[in-house]
Amino acid sequence: MKDENKRHKILQAAIKVFSEKGFYNSRVSEIAKEANVADGTIYLYFRNKDDILISLFEEEFGKIVKNMRAALEKDPDPLKKIRRFAMTHLSIVSKQQELGEVMGVEVRQSSKFMKEYINKPFIEYLNIIRSVVIEGQEKGLIRKDLTPGIMKRAFFGALDEMARYWVLSTQKKHSIDDAALQISDVFIRGMMSEEARENYPWPP
Repeated sequence: MKDENKRHKILQAAIKVFSEKGFYNSRVSEIAKEANVADGTIYLYFRNKDDILISLFEEEFGKIVKNMRAALEKDPDPLKKIRRFAMTHLSIVSKQQELGEVMGVEVRQSSKFMKEYINKPFIEYLNIIRSVVIEGQEKGLIRKDLTPGIMKRAFFGALDEMARYWVLSTQKKHSIDDAALQISDVFIRGMMSEEARENYPWPP
């Protein structure tokens, strides 16, 4: 019978090892040592290093999706949700930098992850943005000529680049809150309908 606590311990050890050494240079034996388990124990739970990364991504990103949904439920205003999404996303990165590095940087080092993995948690996360854009269009706050599928990737792309800069930079030249405000402002102003520009109180 598998011990879920031990599995969790291995995944937490993997976050530390991947963030310190990089996914490509990390070895399963190093994860085992960090988790204080035998090398063979790892293979009771995971097939290989790629499987550890995928399992880690699914588990942690699932939590992020849940937390983001909870954060956005606090406000019925789609434009405010866009700002809250940016603030919440970058706040997670700043508070959990090792996890942020693994999720934003190291996953790209796994060819199996990039080529074969059907990234359901990430798709769900992007679709949170998409649903907010659609909601804004339905309420007349966001331009109807914009494609929600394009907007979700553009907005996440800006946040993702800022997050990668934050976890990799040794000297932080910008506060994470200021970055979230500036990025969300650019997208909100760019997406606002003419009616919203005339009548909506700024900032949201």
